Amino acid sequence: MRVVVFGATGMVGQGVLRECLLAEDVREVLTVGRRPTGGQDPKLRELTVPDVGDLETVRAELSGIDACFYCLGVSSLGLDEAAYTRISYDFPMAAARLFAEVSPQVTFIYVSGVGTDSTGQGRVMWARVKGRTENAIVDLLPNGYAARPGFIQPTYGAVSKTRWYRVLYAATSPLVPMLRRLFPNQVTTTDGIGRAMLRVAREGSPTRVLGNRELR
Repeated sequence: MRVVVFGATGMVGQGVLRECLLAEDVREVLTVGRRPTGGQDPKLRELTVPDVGDLETVRAELSGIDACFYCLGVSSLGLDEAAYTRISYDFPMAAARLFAEVSPQVTFIYVSGVGTDSTGQGRVMWARVKGRTENAIVDLLPNGYAARPGFIQPTYGAVSKTRWYRVLYAATSPLVPMLRRLFPNQVTTTDGIGRAMLRVAREGSPTRVLGNRELR
């Protein structure tokens, strides 16, 4: 497979990238972002773009892709709806529309989150924005999916770029084994998400919106 990872420098993206590079049936991994990951691997090629909402400069590179794992995202904290929509709707839809043209059979998995509002009309801003994005991707691409992880345990050195997330994960780390025992279907890991995405790319899924239970 030829695989693309958006947001490979983020916590989830780091885990997904690691699993893609380890997978024997993945022959090439392209990362797309404003900055390279700095990783080195014979399979890895990094595409740097100044604006993730404008992918015309890498259009040719994204032709013939088998799977795209869209892990790029930000916290809604401190953002108004217009700014959050640009990152969480406009950017992923720019990628999805391009793939619909150059690689229409691509397996495209958008990382959303538990609590996302499928109606796109709810009172919680981030949930309705991501809900609109999920719906648009599933409607546009025949193999479009949304992943809704719950609590994510960073593994194999994956680190969040958001400071307060790092503080949260450090504080809750001793509690993770207990959380996994009490709420096994609500806790996943960065490497687990990567493996789940690859499995969907290989086999498909009857469920287009993958909750934490399906990701596990």
